[in-house]
Amino acid sequence: MGFNFQLMKQAVFCGGCFWCTEAVFKRLKGVFSVRSGYTGGFIKNPAYREVCQGRTGHAEGILIEYDPQQVSYQELLEVFFATHNPTTLNRQGYDVGTQYRSAIFYTDKNQHDTAQHYIELLDVSRVFSDPIVTTLEPLDVFHEAEEEHDDYYDQNSEQSYCQFVILPKINILEQRFKEKLKSNEPT
Repeated sequence: MGFNFQLMKQAVFCGGCFWCTEAVFKRLKGVFSVRSGYTGGFIKNPAYREVCQGRTGHAEGILIEYDPQQVSYQELLEVFFATHNPTTLNRQGYDVGTQYRSAIFYTDKNQHDTAQHYIELLDVSRVFSDPIVTTLEPLDVFHEAEEEHDDYYDQNSEQSYCQFVILPKINILEQRFKEKLKSNEPT
């Protein structure tokens, strides 16, 4: 099934290091593209080094372009919450700072309401032992990251960070969302 570019939508998720979230979401059916970048900060044109040092207020995130006829926003949320820890404030594992915060940058009221409802459902159902700290923020500007961050996992999968941090997230995706994965398509 091809992509219907006229119906294409966008979603922006920040779940720690963008190398991790990009590697996960690019494997989903219905996802046309995933770009790493920065959002939610207070300077124009931030650079990786500045963001990593926590000096810009930006979070590392991904901009997903997807076909809602193939994958729903709700399904994207399910994958997002299953593949990172939404209960740790300003950190994912050893990555610490506001640049690694768990955040959803919504593009419209429907995304906001869907995400807020899903977070409430997860909290009420006690899916996580601690409260969810994921913020909901309106998307203002998404700054694409430098080119060397594109397809980071696929180009560096033998590196220890990829093996110990990113691969476990991909394994969760493959185990819990097998029916939602692209099959025999290049990633």
